[in-house]
Amino acid sequence: MDAGLKRELEQKVRAGERLTREDGIALYESDDLAWLGGLAHEVRTRKNGDVVHFNVNRHLNMTNVCTASCAYCSFQRKPGEKDAYTMRIEEAVKLAKAMENENLTELHIVNGLHPSLPWRYYPRSLSELKKALPNVSLKAFTATEIHHFETISGMPASEILDELIEAGLESLTGGGAEIFDWEVRQHIVDHRTHWEDWSRIHRLAHEKGLKTPSTMLYGHIEEPRHRVDHVLRLRELQDETGGFQVFIPLRYQHDFEDMKDGKIRNRLQARTTMASGVDVLKTFAVSRLLFDNVPHVKVFWVMHGVQTSQLALQHGADDMDGSVVEYKITHDADNYGTPNKLGREDLLELIRDAGFRPVERNTRYEIIREYPGPEADRRESPQAMRV
Repeated sequence: MDAGLKRELEQKVRAGERLTREDGIALYESDDLAWLGGLAHEVRTRKNGDVVHFNVNRHLNMTNVCTASCAYCSFQRKPGEKDAYTMRIEEAVKLAKAMENENLTELHIVNGLHPSLPWRYYPRSLSELKKALPNVSLKAFTATEIHHFETISGMPASEILDELIEAGLESLTGGGAEIFDWEVRQHIVDHRTHWEDWSRIHRLAHEKGLKTPSTMLYGHIEEPRHRVDHVLRLRELQDETGGFQVFIPLRYQHDFEDMKDGKIRNRLQARTTMASGVDVLKTFAVSRLLFDNVPHVKVFWVMHGVQTSQLALQHGADDMDGSVVEYKITHDADNYGTPNKLGREDLLELIRDAGFRPVERNTRYEIIREYPGPEADRRESPQAMRV
């Protein structure tokens, strides 16, 4: 990138001007990661100071049986496969209840698109989970699942969301977004929920007062222009609804070893390489700079590794999610070294080690507790991480 364009982009960012599609593509083409990360860090500091948010959550996947066979997915199983499973509601409640003593504030629920489970299974499961854990927020279901519920129930998404909210739903999850551009999407997604329905369902959720996350699965067969397009679609929807609290770039994973049944389900990995550390940090930085109307950018340490996640906090991210136990959707793929669990104390140490002040939040980004930062003189003016 020539010096003139660098100055122009710096001036736009510092003046709070909105970046264009062309600006986003130019930022991805820059090979000056220190400059790019520094610019993104300015923005995240302006929005969130020296804070890194985190929450204490657990993931619950009640079934891995799925009608879809998305090319990147190692989680899905077909009915009758050796390690396919579907929990009875009582089973899911028992598992969730066992987590109660860990002072969690959020239960994150995502499932496969089960071909024969009745619609009533889903609101009843939320209702029973809420009874068992009344102080825990239920963040459940992707837009893809809501679209699936329309099919199996014959009800419109608006009525489905009303029933789920009545049962205890506090937020949708951000999954099912992947990459919206059809040039890429047609090769990676094997279900019928694309941009039109994904955005329709999140728009409805926002109209009903829900705040939701947004995501992007990157580092597979897409190009930087597809990532820029993806973020700009979300930015436009955010202009309309204001309902997205956070943007979460999700790093595509390879299968690093055979699964329990000996099958490799990831059909992309023969022609892909996973995003490098530089590409990860660049993606966080460009996303922070482009997505100017969303308050938070989250690094999901399970998909990025602990040390890269710490560095992402210096490249635009201000949220490190979460405590997590047994995140099957990724751990069924990677097995490349991320732990199954980080507790509250682990997260506090990681955030402080990166030079930030930890703040525990709930699902709606309301502050539960603020913790001391690593050093008093670093709290008001974050400095570069010492490595």
